[in-house]
Amino acid sequence: MMPPTHLAGILIPVMAFFSCLRSENWEPCVEVIPNITYQCMEQNLSNIPNSIPSSTKNLDLSFNFLESLRSQSFSGFPELQVLDLSRCDIKTIEDDAYLGLHHLSTLILTGNPIQSLAPGAFYGLSSLQKLVAVEIQLVSLENFPIGHLSTLKELNVAHNLIYSFKLPEYFSHLPNLEHLDLSNNKIQNIYQNDLQVLHKMPLLKLSLDLSLNPINFIQFGSFKEIRLHELTLRSNFNNTNVMQTCIQGLAGLEVYRLVLGEFKNERKVLNIDKSSLEGLCSLTIEEFRLAYLESFNGEIADFFNCLANVSTMSLVNLNLKEIKDYFKGFKWQSLELIKCSFEQFPKLMPPSLKKLRFTANKGVNSYENFELPNLDFLDLSRNSLSLMDCCSFRNFETSRLKYLDLSFNGVIKMTSNFMNFKQLEHLDFRHSTLKQTSEFPVFLPLSNLLYLDISYTNTHVAFNGIFIGLVSLEVLKMAGNSFKDNCLPNIFTDTKNLTFLDLSECQLEMVGQGVFESLSRLQFLNMSYNNLVLLDALSYKPLSSLLVLDCSFNRIVAFKEQELQNLPRNVTLNLTQNEFACTCDHQHFLQWVKDQRGLLVEVEKMVCATPSDMQGMLVIRFRNATCQMSKTIISMSVISVIVIFVTVILVYKFYFHLMLLAGCKKYGKGENTYDAFVIYSSQDEDWVRDELVKNLEEGVPPFQLCLHYRDFIPGVAIAANIIQEGFHKSRKVIVVVSRHFLQSRWCIFEYEIAQTWQFLSSHAGIIFVVLQKLEKSLLRQQVELYRLLSRNTYLEWEDSVLGRHIFWRRLRKALMDGKSWSTKGKADSENYQQEATTST
Repeated sequence: MMPPTHLAGILIPVMAFFSCLRSENWEPCVEVIPNITYQCMEQNLSNIPNSIPSSTKNLDLSFNFLESLRSQSFSGFPELQVLDLSRCDIKTIEDDAYLGLHHLSTLILTGNPIQSLAPGAFYGLSSLQKLVAVEIQLVSLENFPIGHLSTLKELNVAHNLIYSFKLPEYFSHLPNLEHLDLSNNKIQNIYQNDLQVLHKMPLLKLSLDLSLNPINFIQFGSFKEIRLHELTLRSNFNNTNVMQTCIQGLAGLEVYRLVLGEFKNERKVLNIDKSSLEGLCSLTIEEFRLAYLESFNGEIADFFNCLANVSTMSLVNLNLKEIKDYFKGFKWQSLELIKCSFEQFPKLMPPSLKKLRFTANKGVNSYENFELPNLDFLDLSRNSLSLMDCCSFRNFETSRLKYLDLSFNGVIKMTSNFMNFKQLEHLDFRHSTLKQTSEFPVFLPLSNLLYLDISYTNTHVAFNGIFIGLVSLEVLKMAGNSFKDNCLPNIFTDTKNLTFLDLSECQLEMVGQGVFESLSRLQFLNMSYNNLVLLDALSYKPLSSLLVLDCSFNRIVAFKEQELQNLPRNVTLNLTQNEFACTCDHQHFLQWVKDQRGLLVEVEKMVCATPSDMQGMLVIRFRNATCQMSKTIISMSVISVIVIFVTVILVYKFYFHLMLLAGCKKYGKGENTYDAFVIYSSQDEDWVRDELVKNLEEGVPPFQLCLHYRDFIPGVAIAANIIQEGFHKSRKVIVVVSRHFLQSRWCIFEYEIAQTWQFLSSHAGIIFVVLQKLEKSLLRQQVELYRLLSRNTYLEWEDSVLGRHIFWRRLRKALMDGKSWSTKGKADSENYQQEATTST
């Protein structure tokens, strides 16, 4: 058998070559779009990788450890438009940190514990439009150095420690600001002087979010003569009295949209009375939204008397059982009733309504006709409704309807063909069960319909005239249905304006002749998830405007040579997840795939299904030259390459373990030189010298430790020293786990070898010493180590008198296990154990 030292002498040069291939030398960032977009999230980076090109426009560095941004930290990326620095443990941002980023439009700093923010931290961001500074421990807007960002449109400072609502004077230099998010801060009071800057420089498009602030008081007149696009106050008030007072304090405000209420998991005010909303009478409101309130004390209409003239009313997640004739005299033009616990469909609503959205009210399963003559938008989706007589004028009593959504409901029986719905442009039935669609032309009068979705409606197409009359239709979605004999018939004769057609998951096995003859304007065709075996290119030839053809997830084996010539030109084709036959009979098709890879979607996912010896191989790897070779030669070549490759990989991965095995046979029966081999990071060496060595080697009884800086033989490779001097000559291994340990490749390598050593040596043992509290997210990066520490007892270093005493007693006890003593040593050991017992 070859000696371990000789084996190491041969393998170490080989491993030096393969070390270039180790993961730490690989590019840490994912190239999403070449030279444009790079994702470097959660790579333990402390610096920006030099390999990222200067042309990068979108850069994600989130969840790393940058700690400090110095002047011109990103000067090498002048084209950056989006920069994500979320949770990078940034504590300091110096002056001119972003200097040179003239094109940056979005900067995200979420979750950084910023302690020092220089006055010129944001200089150079001449095009910044969105700044996200959520959870950065910001205590005031006054000292936030953004007054020069004149292009800023959105400022998000939610989840901070801001206690004052006073808007600083520099807001007058932010004329483009449209959204200010101050939610989840510490604002309790709002005074008249807080908004003086909005009187001097009105921001007419500003949307203001104050949700989740514990507001107790709003001074009357604070918002007088101020105009906002939107104001959101959700989960702000502790009780109805505070809510009433604060809403009265908004007197004089002109706001396009006002949002009040609670959040699903943040409910403070459960019950309100009509006085709670009386202050709304002194506001000018165009749209109003109320969300997540449990109950109303009194008649529901009394709550909204002050809102009778708003144009849009939105009620979301309110505990409303029914609506009678309360709102009959109101002038609302748009009404949303979403998840409001209705037990029956509303009977009477404001006749002025043009838009009604009644969705996700699961308690409603029957529909009642209503009369809304001005209605042109109707959304009744997700209600479990069943319509046994659809669809005619008497169902909705309006002839102006342009948008109708009946998706995600129950059974809808088609008994009429939409007479008097000539203005309808959008019709959605998806995931409802349609009945009688193949008995007569149900869509005949809908000559202006542009969008039709009957996906997953259990429709079985057996009538070729199903789409007669849809002469203006542009988008047709009918995925998840079925056809007679699983063959696509010619049903598109009237739909000559189609640009988008979805026929996925329709169990299609073939396409009839002339089916697409009239679809010269079609641009997108989805035939995925069917059972197509052949793609008759001649059928697709009339699609002269086609841009995308998706035939993925079918059973296509190959195209014939003449079919390839009939495919539409310059079409992006998706053929992934098919059953390609990579044989010499189809070499023309396989060569075509290589030549047209620029027009094929994810060509790297096109793999061979047959023959068995090529199963799983990429189609583009097929070589026509192999057609001239015998199958035996091919098989032997492939097997030889695999064997060589596996052998190299095994040698690369396990040569240190082989050295351990050889050493265990050589040293297994001899006495050990050391009591323990210590694995630790060089950055923890002071603790090892001052604490571990001093207490164990100079203590009673004394233990002999193997330390690399002292006991390794000079001139011998480090790997050989670790195995021969460290593991083979030691009874146990002490692993000093710390943050530095987890970040050290050498330490992890030594720990992995220690696991193998423990497995091979019957008397071996590993003692874990956790030097400091470790974050679980950091520890979980080393999965095996995390599992071992979770399942086994380990020692934790505590720098206290009692903690140190317990620590050294337990460590010495672990080291004494299995140790052979001389006569004097045995006496010392017995004395030590007696002292330890007495002290306990």
